[in-house]
Amino acid sequence: MNKLNMKPNTTTGVLITFCGIDGCGKTTMMNRLINYLGRGSNVYVTKQPTNSVRTSDIFRTYMDSPDHDAYDYRSLSLLAASDRIQHGSKVIEPKMDKGKIVLSDRYFYSCLANLRARGYENDKWIYEIAESVVKPDVAFFFDAPVETAIKRVRSRDAEKNRYIDIGLQHRLRDEYIQICHSNGGIIVPTVITEEQSFNIVKTEVRRGLQKYENKRTAI
Repeated sequence: MNKLNMKPNTTTGVLITFCGIDGCGKTTMMNRLINYLGRGSNVYVTKQPTNSVRTSDIFRTYMDSPDHDAYDYRSLSLLAASDRIQHGSKVIEPKMDKGKIVLSDRYFYSCLANLRARGYENDKWIYEIAESVVKPDVAFFFDAPVETAIKRVRSRDAEKNRYIDIGLQHRLRDEYIQICHSNGGIIVPTVITEEQSFNIVKTEVRRGLQKYENKRTAI
């Protein structure tokens, strides 16, 4: 697993990202952090990929169906990667230029995790694209056993019958853990109590926000 050579954050803002397999608990922790920070004008919440990708035929095919013969997965990965570049340069970075605290539900790490989990471990282009992506100040990777995560997904009315590739979820979990370790991320287990998980989040966010305040003070 190679380290992503992402570009440093030179803005006065802060980027905090949330990654992990579906059902890992990241949305719960993100919502708790939003409430903790307050929904003021200084906090901007977003997600990747954007809806333009999420509603595309190729994305929905890979999410909702076991039959992927109509598409090459690289085409979806490239689509998602380009969407993240556009979203980063035209949405996230301008918000951080204004000193915002940006919270992103998923980030470029998800592109790498999905590409590798689907058998494209030797693709180099993903690392080249990463050089145009801002490195998060705090990168959370939420972790739970696949069986636990699937139960959480199935408990949602809208997703109780959703197609889930269980083998893929196991590979994705492994990839997220490796990516986290290789890129200075923070693993947050979510099989402990919700409060214990959020205490880890709060501690790391406070450290990130201290750097944020130091940057603003220095200007």
